[in-house]
Amino acid sequence: MRGRNAIAVALRHPDGRILWADERLGGGFRSTRWAKLPLARGLVVLYETLVVGTRWLVRSAGVAAADEEAGPDGTPGAASADLGKGAVALMLGITLVLGIGLFFVLPLLIARFVAGGQPGIVERIVEGAAQVAIFIGYLLVIGRARDIRRTFQYHGAEHMSIHALEAGDLLTVDAVRRYPTAHPRCGTEFLVVVILVAIFVFSLVGRQELWLTAASRVVLVPVIAAVAYELLRFGARHRRQAIVRWLFEPGIWVQKITTKQPTDDMIEVAIVALEQALAADGEALPEDAGTIERAPLGRPAPAPPDMVAGPEATPAAYPAAAHPAAAAAAASAASSSAATSPPPEA
Repeated sequence: MRGRNAIAVALRHPDGRILWADERLGGGFRSTRWAKLPLARGLVVLYETLVVGTRWLVRSAGVAAADEEAGPDGTPGAASADLGKGAVALMLGITLVLGIGLFFVLPLLIARFVAGGQPGIVERIVEGAAQVAIFIGYLLVIGRARDIRRTFQYHGAEHMSIHALEAGDLLTVDAVRRYPTAHPRCGTEFLVVVILVAIFVFSLVGRQELWLTAASRVVLVPVIAAVAYELLRFGARHRRQAIVRWLFEPGIWVQKITTKQPTDDMIEVAIVALEQALAADGEALPEDAGTIERAPLGRPAPAPPDMVAGPEATPAAYPAAAHPAAAAAAASAASSSAATSPPPEA
């Protein structure tokens, strides 16, 4: 869950516990005034989403595997180790190359093959239709995988919890369950806007040599992403206007694919991530926050009640003041900017 200046991650450990961690988003170019300029800020957010998101996806997978690979003495297995920056960069590079090739270059090749001898406008229409078809088809195909479907359920849980927060409702499973899985501030909607902006921008390039046209598709991706982000911000600010809702409705339609109704335990994880994101940003928390049990990522599981052990295995090792709910309450009490701060984004 991404807030203004921090992200929070919550995950369900194989033993049933909910573990959480947060990370500040700051330093480097992000802290400069240039990073807050229109167009530039979209690229900053996109970079953070890709890099930080990939790193935490890998780490969460490592936590899930560590329980299975733990040694007889309880030491974590090799899968629990975090990947280095080089490995994350390699994964991102491969993903970007495949993504640009599949969603931007392949539609161009299809259009040249199908409508190469037709007027330029016909070729652009075929290319745009191919982009949309490949994008929707890709989501439908991967959504059939069991693990991806679970990801889509967690995606829906994130959105439902944010809806509850924005409505001033309780952050409980029963209250969150009443809200829809689609949300206007969503990465899926961003991708839909990217596709639509790309269709328009590529139509301005005109017909060139194939290699030059293909190169333009790659070079213009950052520009398209930056423009799409600004349009998404505009849509979020003016969503109450009927024409704006109508223009951005395709993003809600596509979320019927990328979000699914979650289980109760998934909603619990989403609520914890939301509460920890608010706490990490110093925001005020709802009065009922902290009712779901959780533990910071990296803390060992507490020993069973009947286990004979030293003081480190007793409840005294987990004082109330150190409980994340107490820490979150302290952070919210010190905050005075909740009324003007935007809610977290999934």
